[in-house]
Amino acid sequence: MNDTLQALPVTPHLAALQPYPFERLKALTAGITGPASLPLVRLSIGEPQHATPQLIKDALTGALDGLAVYPTTAGGDALRECIASWLMRRYRLPAVSAASQVLPVNGSREALFSFAQSVIDASRTDAAVLAPNPFYQIYEGAALLAGARIRFYNQLPEDGFACNFERIDAAGWTGVQLVYVCSPANPCGKVMTLDEWRTLFELADRHGFVIASDECYSEIYFDEAVPPLGGLEAAHRLGRAGFERLVVFSSLSKRSNVPGLRSGFVAGDARLLKRFLLYRTYHGSAMNPAVQAASVAAWRDEAHVLDNRDQYRAKFAAVQPLVSSVMDAPMPDASFYLWARTPIDDTEFARRLLAEYNVAVLPGSYLARNAHDINPGAGFVRIALVAPASDCIVAAERIVQFCRAL
Repeated sequence: MNDTLQALPVTPHLAALQPYPFERLKALTAGITGPASLPLVRLSIGEPQHATPQLIKDALTGALDGLAVYPTTAGGDALRECIASWLMRRYRLPAVSAASQVLPVNGSREALFSFAQSVIDASRTDAAVLAPNPFYQIYEGAALLAGARIRFYNQLPEDGFACNFERIDAAGWTGVQLVYVCSPANPCGKVMTLDEWRTLFELADRHGFVIASDECYSEIYFDEAVPPLGGLEAAHRLGRAGFERLVVFSSLSKRSNVPGLRSGFVAGDARLLKRFLLYRTYHGSAMNPAVQAASVAAWRDEAHVLDNRDQYRAKFAAVQPLVSSVMDAPMPDASFYLWARTPIDDTEFARRLLAEYNVAVLPGSYLARNAHDINPGAGFVRIALVAPASDCIVAAERIVQFCRAL
């Protein structure tokens, strides 16, 4: 390598990034081949495997002429209006402005990451982002690559995985510009309560930070009469006109079984979305017109979403009692994960479960960081009930056998 190549510039923030959980799992299980007599059941990745509804496929293929034009960054009126209507129906909101309070995005993941770039003032040496722990790793990467420090609030089983924001002292809020919340939470499935939202809003007003609420699991729940409370709904119920200091992120991936469509939205405070739209205009993240047409079809239809929930409900009814017979694995409020306490070290549990029973799960410690003297993911595994029901039941039976043999 010559001197010119050695001198290539690189942002120092990249050095702060840790390997992604699935890269760590790949390294942990390298060279392991489970018993040939037991087909592999992969419950480590939260990738929906239910069938994509035909109405979405038809809308996508029927709009391919849209490939001949450049899409606008703000998305088309039809999609924004469709999303605004869905928000009003789903969260019983009196009004959502399609023009100023909704922005289509290419999946919630890219938006959760890029939103931080539009709100973090890295010129402040104390710039910080607060995130849940365990957490979706995008929050950490977004904070670090925006030039901020990352801090964590632990969600612990002894607290029912609550968001205990009131336990953070004044020094813990110093410099915080952005707070990520995830409700329903990945991985524990906890839904934030109205009281937790009230506390967080009061803190946001006091300290001046923005709230980014990741709600991509909001449509996978178990009681049709009690859908999960959302951030916009909480703001409305607490009298926060205009959703001040709040943006929420949602996606079709889990709701409609289209993870490859890369379609979601951001909604909330119009001032924040105006800034984010400016950022995205330069970032180059406009949604394909055919994807927009498919997204409209998906957001307008609830029948396939009800069927989706029925499938998950049946899987949890069959699997959770089995796993709970050998591990502490309570029903989540929502989402498609079981967050199960392991009888041995979580990485050893995942490695041996794959080697001996050909079932892949994700070590909980890979989803968390050491904070406040503990890694709150240690001693847990995340079990994603995304495979067909028969495979999930087979995997649960093998987990029972494995635990009883320990």
